[in-house]
Amino acid sequence: METTTKLYSLTYSNVRTYFFALLFIAGNLALPQLCHLTPYGGPTLLPIYFFTLIASYKYGFRVGLLTAILSPLMNHLLFAMPALAVLPAILVKSALLAGAAALVAEYSKQISLLTLLSVVLGYQVLGTIFEWLWVDNFYIAMQDFRIGIPGMLIQWFGGYAVLKAIAKI
Repeated sequence: METTTKLYSLTYSNVRTYFFALLFIAGNLALPQLCHLTPYGGPTLLPIYFFTLIASYKYGFRVGLLTAILSPLMNHLLFAMPALAVLPAILVKSALLAGAAALVAEYSKQISLLTLLSVVLGYQVLGTIFEWLWVDNFYIAMQDFRIGIPGMLIQWFGGYAVLKAIAKI
């Protein structure tokens, strides 16, 4: 279940970098609002990461990093979600996701369920370690693994489906 895809590594001097980042940030603003309509929708479905995964994998680290940093900040400023207490962990996890997705895409040059699984598990494990060190509470740090499995599955399979759908673009 692999497919070849056109992957980009846009630079900060390219206007397309900011255009695509704005599109993905808009997605990362809208999707969490929809998910928060259900109880525990944010912590369970992990929507703030979805478009960061797509942005980074398809358009490279710079688009991904802009999306990863600006999405949580804008969500916090506009909607007070994520809460200030968890914002550092979400920013670190988002940046780790941007780096992991761009790195895996750069080296694999393809999308596959295995590569996306490695991205999702990689950023989650490293992010959980950071969060554990930050909050000094293993139980809190493991929240994504305790209740966020549906969100990780959405990132894995949904990310694969979206990347496959836009593979030739």
